[in-house]
Amino acid sequence: MPCSLWRLAGAAVVAAAAACGSRGGPMEKVTIPKGASFRVAAESLAAHGLIGNARLFGIYAKLRGRDRSMRYGTYMLARGTSWNELLYDLRRGKGIVHTVTIPEGYELSQIVPLLAQALEVSRDSLEMAVRDSTLRRQLDIPTPSLEGYLFPDTYTFPDQVTAHEAVAAMVHRFESLWKPEWNARLDSLKLSRHDVVTLASIVEREVRRREEGPVVAAVYLNRLRMRMPLQADPTVTYALGKRPGRVYFRDLRVKSPYNTYRVLGLPPGPIGSPGFASLTAALHPAKVPYRFFVAHPDGHHEFRTTYREHLEAIRMVRAQARTDSAEREANALRAARDSAARAAGAPVESLPPMPAPKKPPRR
Repeated sequence: MPCSLWRLAGAAVVAAAAACGSRGGPMEKVTIPKGASFRVAAESLAAHGLIGNARLFGIYAKLRGRDRSMRYGTYMLARGTSWNELLYDLRRGKGIVHTVTIPEGYELSQIVPLLAQALEVSRDSLEMAVRDSTLRRQLDIPTPSLEGYLFPDTYTFPDQVTAHEAVAAMVHRFESLWKPEWNARLDSLKLSRHDVVTLASIVEREVRRREEGPVVAAVYLNRLRMRMPLQADPTVTYALGKRPGRVYFRDLRVKSPYNTYRVLGLPPGPIGSPGFASLTAALHPAKVPYRFFVAHPDGHHEFRTTYREHLEAIRMVRAQARTDSAEREANALRAARDSAARAAGAPVESLPPMPAPKKPPRR
């Protein structure tokens, strides 16, 4: 058969394959990286079962003059879609989605730029959306923004989603996860939902181990009942506009309703977006008498009831930290010595033992 007839036969086979299929099958997520060739895109489609043969699909696209025009991005495409429709989708970007993950504890000052980059929308439009008065009234929020109510999760938004639509979807996720029985817990705790979300946002920033969440929540609730200042460091960093970290004495002088060292009670609103575990901890605090806690370097806490016990716990944690630091330094020196000995060809066993680290004096 002449070459021209082979080409015609091949084109007929490709055309027949392209005509088959109908939308409605299972959805597949396919990412076409920026700068990828059409061949790479076709292979990705084939790997996800959207086309049967990447090479034939490439030939068909070339015959249609569509092998050099496509939008990069992540697509949600249905199995069973015809080749013609797939080429249209790739050219127009139909089916492109944007996936963004909001970590637990993130503030609006962190969420807004994250969404702006992921969704390709302006920060100004997002700043307006997170202050939407309708959404705030819907949630009965007394503060001027939706801080704390954009639920931390992984979201998949369609292409060209608006800032308001994205924010509304995140608020809806919060509302859908708020259990009806939690409203009864509000009455028993004598707190509003806004109070609980605010408390949960502080718990979120304080704990690294989830099992400590209910205990930390109990400490703050015990302080509220006794009209003690919460003295929560995360509220100070929020007032200062700083990232979470160490708080210094000079920081405690900041004049802000969020400075719980100077102002009694809960701050006016959340200091970030609490996750489900922190919300649960705030609603179901542990039944403990603790009013104080101090963190170890690894993040776990020592809880105490009296101030005298608290001071002793601080001394213990600091002494343990100094001991651990000395041991780490000794281990590093030992490892460096052993490595040098091996490099020199000397047996490690023949070297004198390293002296044990001295224990720091008890203070």
